[in-house]
Amino acid sequence: MNHLFKITSALVLSFLFISGLFAQDADRNEIRYKVIKQNGASFTGKIISRDARELLIESLEAGLVYIPKHEIREIIAIEEGEVTNGGGLFGTRYFLTTNGFPVKKGENYVQWNIFGPDFQFGVADHFGMGIMTSWVGLPIIGTAKYSRHLTKNISGGLGFLGGTGSWAFPQYGLLLPFGFLTYGNRINNINFSGGYGALFTEQTEYTIVNQPTEYSTNRVEDVSVSQGEGRPLLSIAGMFRINKKFSFVFDSFIMLPGKDRVRKIIESRYDEVSRKQTYYFSEEIEKSYPLVVLSPGLRFQANENSSFQFGFTGIRFEGEFVPVPIPMVQWFRKI
Repeated sequence: MNHLFKITSALVLSFLFISGLFAQDADRNEIRYKVIKQNGASFTGKIISRDARELLIESLEAGLVYIPKHEIREIIAIEEGEVTNGGGLFGTRYFLTTNGFPVKKGENYVQWNIFGPDFQFGVADHFGMGIMTSWVGLPIIGTAKYSRHLTKNISGGLGFLGGTGSWAFPQYGLLLPFGFLTYGNRINNINFSGGYGALFTEQTEYTIVNQPTEYSTNRVEDVSVSQGEGRPLLSIAGMFRINKKFSFVFDSFIMLPGKDRVRKIIESRYDEVSRKQTYYFSEEIEKSYPLVVLSPGLRFQANENSSFQFGFTGIRFEGEFVPVPIPMVQWFRKI
């Protein structure tokens, strides 16, 4: 728990320091607009002028465009760091991890996975919360994320995961504070994340107590003890546009090795001469290995309300690489 507190404090202080360095640049970010027409077409850029009849926008898609007022369905103000065509809300996520692009209040979505749903809600500008689980409610993990644009091309923030084994394994708990920095926009970007994950559990330890008399039986005592293990976690992820509808998505999850543990094992030896069973402890070293999860794939996004991505996952553990036979299939949908 002491390590977890130190890592969390370091992440918070680092993000506040970086935010302070880039605060002036962030304040100078130009507010631009996305103009959506009645037929669904949209233009993103700087509004040059507008009157009772029409609007003139300097768009990223087609340069200067005049749009009659009766053809306009909606005008949305967006920060410069969000100016892309097609990334939108789903550009804040990869397969496993998130990035520094902020959400707005009311921006809600669900990520449907083969193993279960992941609901995310824009509680306030720059701050979102959510919950993820499997189809059987095991485990249940709550999420929180604060993010903002630091400069035109750099975004960052802090996140937190906390969960439990729920109804099946209530004795297990998970805490994971992390920070992240993202370079690029919601279409083409690379993201670096780092944090410290701690797994807590309550287990029962058994101890054999030998009686001093020759004919007495041995007594077994059990004591419930709380145990925890924490490890540093890293991630490198990215997203790159292939064409108008397809993007390449890469995600990773790296758990660094922890301390090797010495486990005590109760063993027994029977003496034929004295006819006595002797119990003693032996030690076994339990080595800690790094864990690496890699997930490359493709994302298809035809519109801003839904997206589909498909990929594969490989795991490297104990020096061996093992491909996961079940593909990573996910659907994003605004709610």
